[in-house]
Amino acid sequence: MTAPQFRNLPDLIQQSVARFGGNPYMGTRRADGSWEFITYREFGELVDRFRGGLVSLGVAPGDRVAVIADNCPEWAVGAHATYSAGACYVPMYQKQNYADWAHIVKDSGAKVLLVANADIAAKTAPLLQEAETLEQIVDLRGSVEDPLSFQGLVAAGADSPSSAADPDPEDLCGFIYTSGTTGKPKGVRLTHGNITSNVNAVQTLFPMEEADRSLSFLPWAHSFGQTVELHCGTSFGASMAICDDVSRLIGYLPEVQPTLLFSVPRIFNRIYDGLNKRIEAGSPISRVLFNAALSNARLRKELAAAGRSSAWVDLKHKVLDSLVFAKVRAGLGGRLRYAFSGGAAISREVAEFIDTVGITVYEGYGLSETSPIATANYPGSQRIGSVGRAIPGVEIIIDTSAVDGQMGEEGEILIRGPNIMQGYHNLADETAKVIRADGAFHTGDLGRVDGDGFVYITGRIKEQYKLENGKYVVPAPLEEQLKLSGFINQVMVFGANKLFNVAIIVPDVAALTDWAKQQGLPGELGGLLGHDKVRELYLAQLDRYHQDVFKGFERVKEFALIPDEFTTDNDMLTPTLKLKRRNVIKAYNDLIESLYE
Repeated sequence: MTAPQFRNLPDLIQQSVARFGGNPYMGTRRADGSWEFITYREFGELVDRFRGGLVSLGVAPGDRVAVIADNCPEWAVGAHATYSAGACYVPMYQKQNYADWAHIVKDSGAKVLLVANADIAAKTAPLLQEAETLEQIVDLRGSVEDPLSFQGLVAAGADSPSSAADPDPEDLCGFIYTSGTTGKPKGVRLTHGNITSNVNAVQTLFPMEEADRSLSFLPWAHSFGQTVELHCGTSFGASMAICDDVSRLIGYLPEVQPTLLFSVPRIFNRIYDGLNKRIEAGSPISRVLFNAALSNARLRKELAAAGRSSAWVDLKHKVLDSLVFAKVRAGLGGRLRYAFSGGAAISREVAEFIDTVGITVYEGYGLSETSPIATANYPGSQRIGSVGRAIPGVEIIIDTSAVDGQMGEEGEILIRGPNIMQGYHNLADETAKVIRADGAFHTGDLGRVDGDGFVYITGRIKEQYKLENGKYVVPAPLEEQLKLSGFINQVMVFGANKLFNVAIIVPDVAALTDWAKQQGLPGELGGLLGHDKVRELYLAQLDRYHQDVFKGFERVKEFALIPDEFTTDNDMLTPTLKLKRRNVIKAYNDLIESLYE
């Protein structure tokens, strides 16, 4: 069967509604713990009516409709209603600060702002005076009696329908604002053709099915969640249950029983860490069985890679899989077939672990500026540790001149293809810096390509620094490795122009306090952080996770434990949970300097 192809986003939703009309589409959790799904057909009807409601507010082709909301059916209805009105959708995060909301609404020139609830409506009300273009704020949770509510606009659209537009692939469909790690968020201008080039490529690569279901928690305001889960999943007729609280994600997995999981490494790290802690706390017999299952599964893969097999190894795998790994998979819902990881590089150790227990992890790579997919692992083309090969129509270029030729085969990754943005909104100079005359986009990421075309990401150029001895250090991969320790929640590695690397570590409070009780140490966190035995514990953790990964000069030789997490509220993390490195360095500069004294 030929994979469907899509001209624009209204074409995508129209084809999907026509093909999968009666199938469940989006599910939300009710107060009694059950999940209620609307169908593709019901969703399509809401899109048509809400589009009429937006047009009744004066939304015309080329206008901007902004939204501040977490994932919900109304978010997706608003998106497709905007696309099919010929307008541009501009998403923001509920956890962003007011300054970011104000900047994005003003910079994008939004005419209408959709908000998650009455509280955000009240907070953003001043923007009606501050933002020159903003005319209306719509409460997605308001009652049908309120004309400026989701239900009110649906009712208005039923009375005054508006036909769907058919945008050219070159027409803008929306802006995705960058997370602002290096300044104000920049509006990435994406066209219908940018997004559908990604969807069309995925249609040819992945065997998703209409029976598939995901548990949606990645924000659709981010390009990975929006394109890979929302648009690609929709194109296959898959359903998605919307997680209303990411802290409940693990608990929701057995309820939803997803077959697909779209995630970032942080979630896989939590799964990996949780399983390891459970095994450590279990009986000696359970630990022996688990380790035996892991060893046998790895041997089976090694034999398969060499084109060999063993009846004895296969028999052991069948028995141990049912005794050990099946229970792990049951905790993740029992039906999980594929996990898709993006947003940052996943640790090879974690990827291999998840793969070994019987869940295939496909890691990909891209940025908001690339719509986002540029490379991906996929069935028949998978290499753990890599982010896969370039997707159809996309070219990967390695520019070694970006690092003065001092990184061997590594260099800056450049991407060329139909997925490249049209530029940053209102920032012509910034656009010129990142898009070459031949259309290739400078990612700012370090990486290499092997002889088979698999791409490996090794860090960010802007984050790399030199030690005093002239050696280059890229901190992010080192931090991800250290976070594999069950005692480390968050960490930042630093060493620019210094003799050696140091680290600011946020401990895993539960793990540390449990350990402290076993050691007979005081239970208060403040009293533990400076204790000699705790220092010895963390030195041992650093030694353990340095092994086989850190080069000698990369090792962390001194560290400090701090009680406060890096969060979006204290401006240490972006809404997509990326570390705002310069903010952490500024806040803890004196502490960092003291580690060198």
